[in-house]
Amino acid sequence: MAFIRGAAFASVALLLVVVASVAEGHRPELTERYYDKTCPNAQNIVRAVMERRVAGYKRMAPAILRLFFHDCFAYGCDGSVLLQNPESSDDERDVEANKSLDGFDVIDNIKSELEHNCPATVSCADILAIASRDAVAMLGGPTWSVLLGRKDSRFAHNNATYQLPSPTGHLDELLEVFQDHGLDERDLTALSGAHTIGMAHSCENFNDRIKHEDAEDIDPYFAAKLQHSCDQNDKCPVYFDEQTPMKFDNAYYQNLLNKRGLLTSDQALYTPGSWAGELVSIYANNQKAFFADFKTSMVKMGNLSPPDWMPTEVRLKCSMANY
Repeated sequence: MAFIRGAAFASVALLLVVVASVAEGHRPELTERYYDKTCPNAQNIVRAVMERRVAGYKRMAPAILRLFFHDCFAYGCDGSVLLQNPESSDDERDVEANKSLDGFDVIDNIKSELEHNCPATVSCADILAIASRDAVAMLGGPTWSVLLGRKDSRFAHNNATYQLPSPTGHLDELLEVFQDHGLDERDLTALSGAHTIGMAHSCENFNDRIKHEDAEDIDPYFAAKLQHSCDQNDKCPVYFDEQTPMKFDNAYYQNLLNKRGLLTSDQALYTPGSWAGELVSIYANNQKAFFADFKTSMVKMGNLSPPDWMPTEVRLKCSMANY
């Protein structure tokens, strides 16, 4: 029976392969000029909206950058973190690590303007990649050419937490997560520098660091100050870098040298004898070196692809799949 109507079976099989390839949206190679003909003003539109929103509320910049990181680390940069089903609490947004994410409305605003100018053309995943680059630049950080051509996942990933590094992770644990995504120790150390802006949203993210009075990897004055703040309000946001919290610079690494990293996963980078520790010292003393590596690592992270089996599309609204 396996050989009956073999030619017909082969034709059907070929058709199924073609249909599957279209449905799953196998991603073409990313390129800087992806929208040159179909939406030449795409990046200008993204930038204009970002400038308006960040000018009114600077915290939107680190919020957008964090969205991009969380999106890419859950099965690739596919805009899945943006999806929301109002009839379900099983979205990617709803996993514990994502509950404090912000900036969704900014991406929605950008998408709305792009749909007005270039309907059904620019993916939400690409919007997030461009907006993240602009967020960094607007706070004094580097800029870079964003590779484009991503497609949007039709499904959210409610097991996203398992893909993300833990705020209580130590260097070997953090490195394992990054290596699972094809990233290395330099990428880990450089991308962690995004914590030069933004904040931890509650004390539970760093309680493990301040509860140990005899800890040798935290400045005692810094620990006491954090403990006092948490005693007043354990849900109060705390800046990663209290000196220049809304300036993208290398102060984050200088804090690590002084044992003033906020999270365990921050201070873990300055592990004696590690390559990460050497890079922390380099970045703390050479902002240009940090910026150069950060740009390279952002492009690498932005190249993380969703699995071939995942159905993709260009969403018309970033919060919901097309139907």
